[in-house]
Amino acid sequence: MSPFFGYYYFFFLTCLALFLSRPCFPARTMPETVTVITTEIHNATWHDFSKLLHAEKGSQVSGMSELKKYLHHFGYLSIPNTTSNFTNTFDKELESAVILYQKRLGLPVTGKLDSDTISTIMAPRCGVSDNPAHEIHSTRHFAYFDGKPRWARGSSMTLTYAFSPYNTTDRLSSSEIRPVFQRAFSRWASVIPVKFVETSRYESAHIRIGFYRGDHGDGEPFDGVLGVLAHAFSPENGRFHLDAAETWAVDFDREKSKVAVDLESVATHEIGHVLGLAHSTVKEAIMYPSLSPRTKKVDLKLDDVEGVQALYGSNPNFRLSSLLESENSSNLAHGSESGLSRWTTSKAFLLLILFLCT
Repeated sequence: MSPFFGYYYFFFLTCLALFLSRPCFPARTMPETVTVITTEIHNATWHDFSKLLHAEKGSQVSGMSELKKYLHHFGYLSIPNTTSNFTNTFDKELESAVILYQKRLGLPVTGKLDSDTISTIMAPRCGVSDNPAHEIHSTRHFAYFDGKPRWARGSSMTLTYAFSPYNTTDRLSSSEIRPVFQRAFSRWASVIPVKFVETSRYESAHIRIGFYRGDHGDGEPFDGVLGVLAHAFSPENGRFHLDAAETWAVDFDREKSKVAVDLESVATHEIGHVLGLAHSTVKEAIMYPSLSPRTKKVDLKLDDVEGVQALYGSNPNFRLSSLLESENSSNLAHGSESGLSRWTTSKAFLLLILFLCT
């Protein structure tokens, strides 16, 4: 290689490395990627959906009928008029249901069972229907239950909550559970003029919390480890049920199980349902329906706050600017980490080129 060509080659690669090293600060945090959980730790029925990967209209695959039952359960697919049984054929009705699911869950809209869609379907989630019939607005993504129900106790209200003395979990003590729920309720109370007070009178409490297994008499049976984590009913029902089969955790440093589920994250989400919020299309929002194991997600996002305040008004002490500053700080931190990672990578690349050219 001639000296001239070597210097030119070195100059080109140096410029390329410097270009790649520019820090990047995205406008907002990118959504988390949902990953498929391995067989030994995932809900057995939902894990079988992995064999449907890449299926599209016209495909016929064993197990497709179970996916149709899943989509029916969460409100995306109606039972056929001609028969009470679902078939294993990927028909036009299923295609429409998949498209609606993809729109509602903030996924690329392909109408096919691509990897993003299958991964999201297999992820542990809340058992409440996604209510896809509710109109999806271009500027807001929160939703409500049919009829937009809310608690009616005046402009400033107090709601009591209690834990079932019979339906409990042996994984955590009362002294571990109670502070978790206190924090979860306080997050919602900080943005709306509603006060939550614990009471020992379970039967008369507005919100009644319990841990249950399998079929527990409300028409929404739990399915064991992972799958459906919990469900709650719209106002003014007040029932709030968690699957006792889950490995509930309050501290991931102490609980090492791969299937551990953060109790505070699920509690905060289900309280949103108790107040009248349905599921959001925003992946970062508390009211997004799925939550991966060993994930902590407890901070209300702007979408959550706007949705609940449209029902109850704003807490006089709440400052929207504080929430926006917090979200912007989080986004900047994420951008700084991304920029630092690219800078480190490109420095290493540049040093490698210098070494090769000497």
